[in-house]
Amino acid sequence: MNKVGFLTNGQSPRSDITPTFKEVFNKDIEIVERGALDSLNEAQLLTVIARKEMYTCISRLRDGRSIIMDRRKLLPLLQDELSKLEQEVDIVVVLCTDDLPTLTCGKPIFYPNRIVTQAISAMADQPKIGLIIPLEEQRRSMLKKWKSVSDDITVAVASPYDYGNFEEAARYLKDYRVDLIILDCMGYDEEHRQLVRKESGILTILPRTLVARIVLEYL
Repeated sequence: MNKVGFLTNGQSPRSDITPTFKEVFNKDIEIVERGALDSLNEAQLLTVIARKEMYTCISRLRDGRSIIMDRRKLLPLLQDELSKLEQEVDIVVVLCTDDLPTLTCGKPIFYPNRIVTQAISAMADQPKIGLIIPLEEQRRSMLKKWKSVSDDITVAVASPYDYGNFEEAARYLKDYRVDLIILDCMGYDEEHRQLVRKESGILTILPRTLVARIVLEYL
């Protein structure tokens, strides 16, 4: 039986994400989950909360709350959990679309940000991209991530964790006549994708399903 490790930048288990992967995977694949914040108590969680907007990322706690974190404080915690996780599994999937270049792993590791950006690069030459992101504070880093794919990027904000206004975000991107919309966070689900697609009438990409199919093909 293949064992796939899920590494989240929040707390495991990610009951909001793993069902999507299980729908794509078959019964012979076992999922093992770990989260960067798994070892922290409530008081310790306060130490990773973001103070400077340029280093911000967002994730989910196991009780359903969202947490906005300082990315620099998060990376050592992610590496600690990754080092444990790789001992238990055949491959690792990072449940985050941020760029995390400093992580090291002895097993094959899948980064959603690389999968999605390369897939979009293969679809069209310099498409007009619409991004929906969870936080306004992430705008700069997301534009930097996508600049190699397109120089025509429009960003809207709607959080998958805090009742974001997806209808408004979809209409905003529709007005800019983008060629496709990317929900740039692993927290977005199929309901979000369908809502945005219906409201905008534009092709909408959901990273978690794309990543799940790539991982299944590898396995």
